[in-house]
Amino acid sequence: MATHTLDATPQTVRRGVLDGSFPPVLTIRSGDTVTIQTVSGNEQALPPAGSGFGMPAALTEILAAVPPGTGPHIVTGPVAIEGAEPGDMLEVRIDRIELGMNWGYCLFRPLTGTVPDAFPFRDLSYIPIDMDKRTCTLPWGPELPLAPFFGVMASGPKPSYGQLSTKEPRDFGGNLDNKEMTAGSTLFLPVWVPGANFVVGDGHGVQGDGEVCVTALETSLTGTFTFVLHKGGGADTPKLRFPRAETPTHYLSMGIDEDLDVAMREAVLEMIAFISERTGWSRGEAYKSCSLAVDFHVTQTVNGEKGVHGMLRKGLLF
Repeated sequence: MATHTLDATPQTVRRGVLDGSFPPVLTIRSGDTVTIQTVSGNEQALPPAGSGFGMPAALTEILAAVPPGTGPHIVTGPVAIEGAEPGDMLEVRIDRIELGMNWGYCLFRPLTGTVPDAFPFRDLSYIPIDMDKRTCTLPWGPELPLAPFFGVMASGPKPSYGQLSTKEPRDFGGNLDNKEMTAGSTLFLPVWVPGANFVVGDGHGVQGDGEVCVTALETSLTGTFTFVLHKGGGADTPKLRFPRAETPTHYLSMGIDEDLDVAMREAVLEMIAFISERTGWSRGEAYKSCSLAVDFHVTQTVNGEKGVHGMLRKGLLF
């Protein structure tokens, strides 16, 4: 099994767009490990000169050379996995996440967020990060422990989707904003295009479920991932329909839709399917098990397509 490094450069990133037809910038084999650098920020969110906040050279170069797209995120990739075909499943093990700069930002702006009518103005805060203590200090006082994760992790979208914004999560993953995806967790993504074409970005230092004001602690992160390909039944019988995940303590299902009720329904149906697959229990038995033993959380409510994730503690049912 080989190890690789993929730095964020103007040649290896895209700003705000996802497309299953984008050519890979790196091709690996199943079982390989890749350390991937990501950067976060745009021209309107950079701290003023003399603020004492370090600016990653990669971010400065990317903003100068790469035109913005329709979404707000800078994503690194795609990384292709040899032999991946539509209908397969890509296992993405999040081995390690390292902080990439000594600050992050959090903002809200008009017409966005969970309560857009309540805040008809823009407000941006720069938040110092202590990279040794792995904490951040909010300008209004509290110190928070960090729990870094990547808001965007995606396989290549279906070709029929064409070019998409990075804003909305869908069946390929994308801007899931799931705070459970910290180091030691694993994300399972459906494969929709040859090579799978994984991309990652949107580093978050810490976030609450919901991400209600539209941003978390937005910052630059470097992640180390191990990729494992699981062959499926082909494009007509995919091994996986929606992203799933696993943490050291829980199994996760995910539901995504612009209607939060539908997202909840999808998360429940995905957990029913997962429990039935693992146990051989009937769908009805799995449904009752969800009601008895699974917690459903609102992942985020700010990306157009909202998210719900179900959490089943390991060892509780099987």
